[in-house]
Amino acid sequence: MSVDGPEYESLLDLRRDLHRHPEPGWREFYTTARLVDELETRPLDELHVGPEVLAEERRGVPDDAELDEWAERAVDAGARADVVDRLAGGYTGLVAVLRRGEGPTVGLRVDIDALPITEADEAPHRPAVEGFRSENEGFMHACGHDAHATIGVGVLDAVAASDFEGTLKVFFQPSEETIAGGEPMAKGGHLDDVDYLLALHVGLDHPTGEVVAGVDGFLAVSHFRAEFAGASAHAGGHPERGRNAVQAMAAAVQNLYGIPRHHDGATRVNAGLVGGGTASNIVPESAFVEGEVRGETTELMEYMDDHAARVLRAAAEMHDCEVEIHDEGRAPGGESDDELAAVVGAVAAETAGVESVLDSDQLGGSEDATYLMRHVQERGGLAAYVGVGTDHPGGHHTPTFDVDEETIRIGVDVLSEAIERIGAERPGSA
Repeated sequence: MSVDGPEYESLLDLRRDLHRHPEPGWREFYTTARLVDELETRPLDELHVGPEVLAEERRGVPDDAELDEWAERAVDAGARADVVDRLAGGYTGLVAVLRRGEGPTVGLRVDIDALPITEADEAPHRPAVEGFRSENEGFMHACGHDAHATIGVGVLDAVAASDFEGTLKVFFQPSEETIAGGEPMAKGGHLDDVDYLLALHVGLDHPTGEVVAGVDGFLAVSHFRAEFAGASAHAGGHPERGRNAVQAMAAAVQNLYGIPRHHDGATRVNAGLVGGGTASNIVPESAFVEGEVRGETTELMEYMDDHAARVLRAAAEMHDCEVEIHDEGRAPGGESDDELAAVVGAVAAETAGVESVLDSDQLGGSEDATYLMRHVQERGGLAAYVGVGTDHPGGHHTPTFDVDEETIRIGVDVLSEAIERIGAERPGSA
């Protein structure tokens, strides 16, 4: 099967519309509503939206005022108010289900959120030149999730028109960039009967025409926000009366980078966002740091996480301040199953437009698809993380990132044919 003609053009229109309306995690109101509009025209058996697909407990959810602002922005941009209302509280995302007789249940996970990056606004950046640059200034699809969501829709179309026997579930997951959406989606119930799971990412430093059948090497990750509280005072008249929260924060940042490395594997720490204080002549009473720790294994991430919490608390005590540490999001390590990746690789080798196939590659980063992958694997199923290469003028998470739209065709063709073959061959079964 191959997506082409009007169907392909329709997918490109969808991708560009999603690119034009990027939304960060738990605020994907327009994105979810737009996908609902698109999928309601398909011959689906079930479409589960928002709170129907997520566990109640979530990390990193914005306050009500910010959620309301993004919901209103989505409606102003053309999102259906009735769908946006169903997403109240930031319960974004959806699961689409096709049931095609007896056979295994195959899942496909695609993510839908964007990043807080201001998109390039001049040539040669193609979205700016061709009129689909971000309309939500300060946010953009700088990692290809607009293409991921579009490929998810295209796979549903292709599988619906194929000889696939079994059940297909496509998980349109929110809040991947903050490592917050994977766990509640994994615990939402719809993954419990999945026998095989494929997860998707475009690019990953691979060119258009290259497919990685089973990505490995995920670093486990934990995001945190530490809020320091002290006491203000006049910086010139009575500095001794203050308790300087910025000093506590600065000490914490310096000492986070002093956490000892571990001989069992790679570890990482980064203080990515810091702030505090109100004026140069006031001893600052509040400050914050947002950061992350990573580890080659989940245990190494937890080692870094424990040490980071100790450093944060010690820095606060050193400067007579208090600190609250918030867990903003996390994901375990993960590996692709070779038996499932082999099916993807065999299909990719026969797919038009694919010039090279890698059995595996090391990601060197983190992804909360690992929650979904491990959920399936722990129940006896198989999972693989598929990389579909794309030429892009700027690297991931940069203002000039864009997707070579030929990648959408390749992604749909490889994944839909792989799903049909998985249904027929049932890899790993006795």
